[in-house]
Amino acid sequence: MQNYRSAFMHRIHWLVLLTLILSACGFQLRGMTELSFKNLYIQGNTLSISRELKQSLNANGIQVVANAENAELLLDLLDETNEKRILSLSGGGLVREFELNYRMSFRTREPASPTWSTVQTVQVRRDFSYNDNALLGKADEEEKLNISMRNDAVHEILRRLTAIKSTAK
Repeated sequence: MQNYRSAFMHRIHWLVLLTLILSACGFQLRGMTELSFKNLYIQGNTLSISRELKQSLNANGIQVVANAENAELLLDLLDETNEKRILSLSGGGLVREFELNYRMSFRTREPASPTWSTVQTVQVRRDFSYNDNALLGKADEEEKLNISMRNDAVHEILRRLTAIKSTAK
């Protein structure tokens, strides 16, 4: 019984030490984004991130409204591009590494203002190794990287919407 208590106390000490280290470096769990508006109208093109963006806005207490008259802020989704580029080749000319790029553009404005903000571009990149012998696995990895890039783009849009809080009210 004494060994069990000793091992338990040892784990508690490590847990406390880990907690102190994480709090000392400024680590925080991602919470809700502080946005200065309560509703938003999304217009423009339907992008591959449109659904995830609406879900993230709703999760942060922002209602996506059906018409611009009821909105405190207008978000215009302009365009997006996905690119895949060869980064390196083997000595035999086979692809060994790819770079994936996801880029999207948007702008915002208040309904009372006729002027749109400058166009903002969010760009996310990922590199991944490639092997013809693992074709299905690499295709799955590429799809997961594309999903990850789109999620990162949604988070970046939310960060940028947070930055415009002083002009949204």
